[in-house]
Amino acid sequence: MPSDFALKTMNAVHRVIQKVSGGRAGWQVAGMTVVELTTIGRKSGQPRTVLLTSPLREGDAYVVVASRGGDDQHPAWFLNLRDNPDVQVGLKGETALPMVASVADADLRARLWPKITADYKNYAQYQTKTEREIPLVLLSPKAQNRP
Repeated sequence: MPSDFALKTMNAVHRVIQKVSGGRAGWQVAGMTVVELTTIGRKSGQPRTVLLTSPLREGDAYVVVASRGGDDQHPAWFLNLRDNPDVQVGLKGETALPMVASVADADLRARLWPKITADYKNYAQYQTKTEREIPLVLLSPKAQNRP
């Protein structure tokens, strides 16, 4: 399983690619959209930002997979949004937008998981490495205040 150091290093390299390219590269990986997710740290209360791939859209929501490479532990970003679903999501270097994160329920996951693993076999492989069910998270635009 990837260590915290390895995961942080991969994220740092990804950010360097984006910076060196002036934001023109690094927003698509293996045919997936890259999102910049900012959560609030559940322990620190500080913003925490990570780059993630989104293998699927569900309506206007971006779907991300809390796989952590098949590790038995959930990724920190997942634990953060589970505790505080108000997040910020940036796309292609644009200003991040307020969104709300929701974990797919059993029925929605059962419908989406086969679509994701059909196109991106690595996620199916990650699931075989762990006994935990890898969660799917939907990042949806936050509803505007309405009168």
